[in-house]
Amino acid sequence: MNLNKTDRIVITLGKQIVSGKYLPGAALPAETELCEEFETSRNIIREVFRSLTAKRLIEIRRYYGAFVTLRNQWNYLDTDVLQWVLENDADPHLIAAMSEVRNLVEPVIARWAAERATSQDLAQIESALNEMIANNQNREAFNEADIRYHEAVLRSVHNPVLEQLSVAISSLQRAVFERTWKGDEANMPQTLREHKALFDAIRLQNGDAAEQAAYTMIASSTHRLKEIT
Repeated sequence: MNLNKTDRIVITLGKQIVSGKYLPGAALPAETELCEEFETSRNIIREVFRSLTAKRLIEIRRYYGAFVTLRNQWNYLDTDVLQWVLENDADPHLIAAMSEVRNLVEPVIARWAAERATSQDLAQIESALNEMIANNQNREAFNEADIRYHEAVLRSVHNPVLEQLSVAISSLQRAVFERTWKGDEANMPQTLREHKALFDAIRLQNGDAAEQAAYTMIASSTHRLKEIT
């Protein structure tokens, strides 16, 4: 992925904040200092500040500058924030919180998908599953197919309000998937079986089996996440 200068600075400062270089409540360096550090213009730094503000990592105080927000204010549904946190934070409470959110949302989506999926929905879910199978040793391609699989399941619910949450749900899933991908024989066959079980349950319109398949999938993912943190 080709990143422009603004994006590169956002990533650098974002990771510095999450890793603790700048603690919650602390001020970031002044614009002029950041311009010198990154050899860039004030306009670029202001774009960076806008991006970090949207991620709720910083707040701008008029006349005083940019300050790091409290951790409980960070936007954990932002893909970048989640990835940065997972890279630096082995806090089991965060992992438990992520698991709770997935347990709250995904099994219900699975049950409703089993009740509402059309033949076209099933074709899209199966297509993504087949891509996962075909790319099971390619981490990036597999994870992209995995996201498409779960997005197709969500679309099959046909709830326009719930679909507005798709970006947030996908962000959470993507951050987890990118951390927990394992292509070895001890993990990948199980992962594919779990996704196939969910697809089969949806195809057979078995809500109970679909809900249980989602719980099983989340439990496996959470276990792998705990192992690596």
